[in-house]
Amino acid sequence: MRRWLGVLGLVAFVAGCAASRPGPVKLRMWAMGREGEVVGELVRDFERGHPGIRVEVQQIPWTAAHEKLLTAVVGGSLPDVGQLGNSWISEFGTLESLVPLDPFLVRGELSRDAYFGGIWDTNVLDGVTYGVPWYVDTRLLFYRKDMLERAGYKSMPTDWKGWKECLRAVKARGGPGHYGIFLPTNEWMTPVVLGLQSGSPLLADGGTRGAFEEAAYRRAFDYYLGMFREGLAPAIGFNEIANKYQELSRGTFAMMVTGPWELGEFTRRLPDSLQSQWSTAAMPGPDGPGVSFAGGSSLVLFHGTKHPEEAWELVRFLSEPAQQVRFWRLTGDLPARREAWADTALTADARTRAFGDQLTRTEPCPMVPEWEEIATRVYEQADRAIRGATSPDSALATLDRLVDKMLEKRRWLAARRSAAGHRGRT
Repeated sequence: MRRWLGVLGLVAFVAGCAASRPGPVKLRMWAMGREGEVVGELVRDFERGHPGIRVEVQQIPWTAAHEKLLTAVVGGSLPDVGQLGNSWISEFGTLESLVPLDPFLVRGELSRDAYFGGIWDTNVLDGVTYGVPWYVDTRLLFYRKDMLERAGYKSMPTDWKGWKECLRAVKARGGPGHYGIFLPTNEWMTPVVLGLQSGSPLLADGGTRGAFEEAAYRRAFDYYLGMFREGLAPAIGFNEIANKYQELSRGTFAMMVTGPWELGEFTRRLPDSLQSQWSTAAMPGPDGPGVSFAGGSSLVLFHGTKHPEEAWELVRFLSEPAQQVRFWRLTGDLPARREAWADTALTADARTRAFGDQLTRTEPCPMVPEWEEIATRVYEQADRAIRGATSPDSALATLDRLVDKMLEKRRWLAARRSAAGHRGRT
């Protein structure tokens, strides 16, 4: 009996130890699109280096991501860590669904200096950092070198005056039915980038009113419309062109403004005879190389996570230069960390290297939740002006009126905060 009691006691002791021994921390991560497909490869290496952490990655289609995130905010079912398009940072930061990262950043493990400044700033809202750039996106020029050479240009001009002269020369060389550039009239990126280059804030009074009628944006808008007035760009949208790669191959136009995903698309879609005849160049600016759009996706910690330290460890791991380069090889997404651009696979390719150059000159769009709706109104009014449905002055006045209406609640909140602050001082 004493022997059995001893055995039972030992069993109970072992069972108690097993029950009290903590299991691995389980993190939930949401990632979108192609990134969600491949990040699992990086996560497995993270788990091997952090045996006490397990990560469950859920891939979400970009088309469903925004709605799913909002549903999770309302339902309190957000994951621990996730990918967030940096144009969404302001919206989800305003909803208080993101964990401020400054308490982690003061440790010195990651800092703004390690990133492209304009990209980092897309993650900062009212002085609080809510995300760490994961990969970056911007816009620059893709062009046919042979068409420019036939027009007398060995390289892309770097300022507005030279750019327009180049477009005129290309069009003159091509003749009727040919253009210098394809600028889809149903895309907001180019008129916004030109506005940023011209020094326009796009929004005024702390992001509470439109600034499109101000002189800086008027200058950019006139330059943009001039490309259509002179016939340097066809007045068509994406839905009015069957195949832009085919038209570029035919020489219908010589260049377009687009993003890094086109590096692979141009390689796949242009004929072999043109593979040595296309290149990329940074955006021309009013008086020299200009700024472009600061885009991409960031890594965030979601409010409600029970494992912020472990989630931060995952963010740190995915932010390492070696992991950034590996992620680029898997997805084609450009690294956010400056150190990653020392990799010769990136710097040896002149077409990719142009993106590295442009990324040193980027600016974020206004950090307001309404920005995506505002951007839609930008191209709608620009399209109307391009097609002669309204005058440029009327288009800008309408744009400011529509934007002011969208931001009415923001002005009301700002007034309340100001009044509360004044009462507090008195």
